[in-house]
Amino acid sequence: MNEIVLCSNTLPVICGCDFLAASEPFFHADRVMDINVLIYVTDGVIYVTEDGIDYIVGSGDLLFLKAGLRHYGKYEIPRGTKWFFIHFTTEEDSTLPLFSPDSAPLPQYNMIQNRLPIPKFLSGLTGGATEKRISALTEYFHSSDSLKRWQINQLLFNLLSSIALEEYIPEKRKSLSDRVCDFLEQNMCAPFSADKISAELYLSYKRIAAVFKQEKGITMQQYHTELRINEAKRLLRSTLMSVSEIGESVGFTDALYFSRCFRKSTGYSPSEYRKLPPLY
Repeated sequence: MNEIVLCSNTLPVICGCDFLAASEPFFHADRVMDINVLIYVTDGVIYVTEDGIDYIVGSGDLLFLKAGLRHYGKYEIPRGTKWFFIHFTTEEDSTLPLFSPDSAPLPQYNMIQNRLPIPKFLSGLTGGATEKRISALTEYFHSSDSLKRWQINQLLFNLLSSIALEEYIPEKRKSLSDRVCDFLEQNMCAPFSADKISAELYLSYKRIAAVFKQEKGITMQQYHTELRINEAKRLLRSTLMSVSEIGESVGFTDALYFSRCFRKSTGYSPSEYRKLPPLY
């Protein structure tokens, strides 16, 4: 499926990245590039065809386009679509063994080298760790840090590695609190339900709550509220939705309660937060 392969003996090299918003509808460029492209959509949808395969990249979806393959747009990308892109190169060494999880001790005096395919397409990433890493990398790329020319490719390697390794981390290996976090993120806009959490994890709520507080330092209700507030902050900065619409979209049916929770978390009311100078 035209996957990009990451090798542990060489760093990928970044060629550019940014966050863009479509001010007008447009079609994806028809081109063949000598670099790979990561596309991550935060709002709207991008239509792109690569090597005869059509991809619909919606909000929370990530797609990799491989160097040397023609890609183009068949359908119009709507106004308001927002996305991150990262251009980068990789060097593939087909003689290296494919990575395979192995808990055995590492051998002494041998070079530890592997290659690892990066998934072509991922979905459901909104608000998760991958989205945060992409955003942080883009922010760092455009920062004034005098060391970024040395460090940026290491950060890119970490990002691509985390994406590629995701499929090797099955749910059963995750801690209980991480599984709770996954469930709460997937049900962020739904009312908090102790019964549903207990049923999802096949454990008593009392036990889950104790472990979560011990591992995360906050209660599940606090974590759930912070998820909603963080999404509300994103919507306040990136959409023209009203404050009440944003509150409802993240699960607050009471506008006054939404405003109180938002101020408690940020120190600002939603309207005050929207007026703050943007960080970019």
